[in-house]
Amino acid sequence: MFKQKRIGIMGTGKIAKIMAGTIKKMKNVKCYGVASRSEERAREFANEYGIKIAYTSYEEMVIDSKIDLIYIATPNSEHYANMKLCIENGKNVLCEKPFTVNTNQAEELFALANEKGVFVAEAMWIRYMPMLTTIKGILSSGIIGEPTMLTANLCYNVSYKQRLTDPELAGGALLDLGVYTLNFAAMMFGKDIEKIDSSCVLTETGVDESESITIIYKDGRMAVLNCTMKGLSDRRGVIYGPKGFIEIENINNFESVTVYDTNRKPGKSIKAPKQITGYEYEIDSCLEAIEKGQQECWEMPHEETIRILKQMDSLRSQWGVVYPFEKETHDMNSEIKDEKEKIEILTGEVEDTIREDTDIQA
Repeated sequence: MFKQKRIGIMGTGKIAKIMAGTIKKMKNVKCYGVASRSEERAREFANEYGIKIAYTSYEEMVIDSKIDLIYIATPNSEHYANMKLCIENGKNVLCEKPFTVNTNQAEELFALANEKGVFVAEAMWIRYMPMLTTIKGILSSGIIGEPTMLTANLCYNVSYKQRLTDPELAGGALLDLGVYTLNFAAMMFGKDIEKIDSSCVLTETGVDESESITIIYKDGRMAVLNCTMKGLSDRRGVIYGPKGFIEIENINNFESVTVYDTNRKPGKSIKAPKQITGYEYEIDSCLEAIEKGQQECWEMPHEETIRILKQMDSLRSQWGVVYPFEKETHDMNSEIKDEKEKIEILTGEVEDTIREDTDIQA
């Protein structure tokens, strides 16, 4: 068990509140401070959860030497900048999913974290839950035979929320909901993927509203994943085999797992262990890793974060979903590339001139 650790929370939204409430009930962990873009909101949050310090800015939080880990619960679009600020100031980070908006941002941050020698992890909470070990154990037992297919869905009626529909906030169902289905498929079937196909319906604002994703694996297995921000679903994951199927209740926070036989009769359901909220597992894992001097969690290694982000980049590319700040970065990179090409051309012309002069002198 790790020694007493102090955590700072960046952001004061719903998820931040759940985390603050969770930490309050944990042992050897203390929510030491909170920061928001609004000093007033930070103070209200601190008073509500009995937090010692309400910082006046993010910059004030990251220079506090007493904080062992900063949990980032800001909008998707802000993750990159917020993490960069933390890492540059030597702060360990646990960032809500999606880790970043795209792969380039994540790769840059992991490289920076490696340079600074700090811990960084994605808060994909289902990866850290003990119930995952139970589910994978049942799957590998062969009770349903060699699995051939899985289905998973995660749908909520949340299209009224601005952060889901606003391109400036990196909205869309994929980064908020689809990321869970992709992680579920990865946890159950691995990474040997042959191809990924998909269909998507866009919102009027140009982000993805509903999507169906089909993953074909090199060994012939298939995963069919569905999500939408405009309706409710049973949130189930089902893994099919020749001897039966396994049904997981709620892929967003595992509640139970049930095995059905060849007659479709259910066996005894295994319930998930009692938890505070489920957020405690990722906190425990991060603090254990920090205590051991590690820079990532074995449950959600950097490699997996990158792999899932690459899948989402590819899917958004298929759908034509590009966020405004990504266009700006692309345009900037294009300008830099054009300038480099101009310099190379001019350099080449100079070199040619030098060669001509040399030939003449010879």
